Amino acid sequence: QVQLVESGGRLVQAGGSLRLSCAASGRTFSNYAMGWFRQAPGKEREFVGAINWNGIDRYYGDSVIGRFTISRNNANNTVSLQMNSLKPEGTAVYYCAAGLTPKFWPPMDPSAILPDLGAWGQGTQVTVSS
Repeated sequence: QVQLVESGGRLVQAGGSLRLSCAASGRTFSNYAMGWFRQAPGKEREFVGAINWNGIDRYYGDSVIGRFTISRNNANNTVSLQMNSLKPEGTAVYYCAAGLTPKFWPPMDPSAILPDLGAWGQGTQVTVSS
């Protein structure tokens, strides 16, 4: 069973940058897709981005395209989210998620990875001040 621990959340001004990290343990990290989601107060959880098991393919939510970058380091079992040009509406708890199926990444429809991202961390709070 995979364990995920997020870090890096803090208060940041609008327009600023922040990098979140997620450390994974408990299974072979390099076999699974990873992702990030966020949930703002009173809103549903929103998909942010995902990366396939070897780091070659990425998929982003529409609201973060061009501003956020997801990356992974399979040597130290971490996945990161670089967030630039942050907006106040980016205030949320950010969650790391791990895929459940080894070597699964649907290249023709990357959105199909979302249901497979079923293991979750506890989240890290990001607050963007205006």
